[in-house]
Amino acid sequence: MLPPSSFILAPLSAVYGGVMRARASLYAAGLFRTQRVEAPVVSVGNITLGGTGKTPLVEWLARALSSEGRRVCILTRGYGREKASRRVVVSDGERVLAEAREGGDEPRLLAEMLKDAGVAVLSDADRVAAARWAMENLQSELFILDDGFQHMRLARDLDIVTLDATDPFGGGRLLPRGRLREPIEGLRRAGAIIITRAEMAADLDALRAEVARLANTATPIFTSRLRTERVRLLSSATKKEEAEGDAALNLENDAISKSVEAVPQPVAAFCGVGNPEAFFAHARRDGQTLSYTCAFRDHHGYTQADVDALVAEARRHGARALLTTAKDAVKLRTLGFALPCYVVEVTVEFDDEERLLAVVRGAVGRREAEASRKS
Repeated sequence: MLPPSSFILAPLSAVYGGVMRARASLYAAGLFRTQRVEAPVVSVGNITLGGTGKTPLVEWLARALSSEGRRVCILTRGYGREKASRRVVVSDGERVLAEAREGGDEPRLLAEMLKDAGVAVLSDADRVAAARWAMENLQSELFILDDGFQHMRLARDLDIVTLDATDPFGGGRLLPRGRLREPIEGLRRAGAIIITRAEMAADLDALRAEVARLANTATPIFTSRLRTERVRLLSSATKKEEAEGDAALNLENDAISKSVEAVPQPVAAFCGVGNPEAFFAHARRDGQTLSYTCAFRDHHGYTQADVDALVAEARRHGARALLTTAKDAVKLRTLGFALPCYVVEVTVEFDDEERLLAVVRGAVGRREAEASRKS
């Protein structure tokens, strides 16, 4: 039997679904205006609330397109930042310019990961205005729209939709009753679909068949897996106070890395991400022994009191270290830890990377060729 709250929320979900369908129809009919900028735009998004492994995909895509000689800029809303209405240049492609509290945790993480690739990162609710600003001031030539599937105002040349294999359809119910951000038929707008965390799928073949049934028949479907690239020791306020000279610089850059096997066991794992259970499962698959887990809300802003309470619970459960995600780590460096805290950095691997790159290059190339003809 469904809980009473589910029945209470059902009418609200029905209203929400009607609004989202009407909005999509108005954009499709041209009554709501979609605006195009003079550069290719590739969107990476999802249809559910919560983490779907989108950030590693955005990093991979930005690095791949930048390596081909383009000036790439990531456009993001920057959830969880202090002043959501402000435009924040998190990175200009050469320097990381904003902290997580100013630009958002995911934008800050992307800026750090992609600084060596020359990729800019902008946080702005108005992605159209941000793109035009970036073209004029940063000479950006290609845009990646982060979390952009429901943001229809900026025209895009390719819509990539990610589906988390552990919960691809958000329980099958729309917000607020479930986790679907729009009706499931929205998948038909996708130009490519990537099933993420395929290593955790209960039946990957069955899931692929269901996605193919729901999507446009011509939409290519890919699968990806998350792999731990390294585990590093978090630089915290306590460690910085103890460090001097070059050692302090290394700690500032979180440059101390260890293998998974070198992390003291057992550990207490914590995170503030959209799908915390996926992170905990990933850690266990890596061989970590989790004696305690703690999930904060997505984009949680940590305080010293949070950390002190975590350490106390970790010790009570016999943990010798803490374990968290790279997204959380960008908000933890100013805090002190009485236990060592390790950060899991992941990378994405595709079952058919070259085919996916061909789809992306095809969409980008068509847009570039169109712009060349007009000029």
